Amino acid sequence: PHHVHVNQNLFLQAYLHSSDPNLVLFLDTCVASPTPHNFTAVTYDIIRNGCVRDSSYATHYSPHRNILRFKFKAFQFIQSNPLVYLRCELVVCRVNDYSSRCYQGCINRPKREASS
Repeated sequence: PHHVHVNQNLFLQAYLHSSDPNLVLFLDTCVASPTPHNFTAVTYDIIRNGCVRDSSYATHYSPHRNILRFKFKAFQFIQSNPLVYLRCELVVCRVNDYSSRCYQGCINRPKREASS
């Protein structure tokens, strides 16, 4: 666990352990939950499908393609345990593969209409 105060900037870093210099990391989704085993009931999207959902989210410069750095302000779920759990999904792509997920950026998927 990492202890931070509410509204304090929380800095995170993901590192790809690979000797291939032609790989790049992309943060597709990062979701917070008040419980460690349920990321569907009560959640908060920081970033989803490459689209930023939290206004405090920002990426930070990294000198290497295999390191991804970002931050957001710490928060707490209302009327629950003061702990917040994160689940982040990253994608690994080849550098210069512009058809890969890493270069598509934000994907707003339209909601499906409910059938009768």
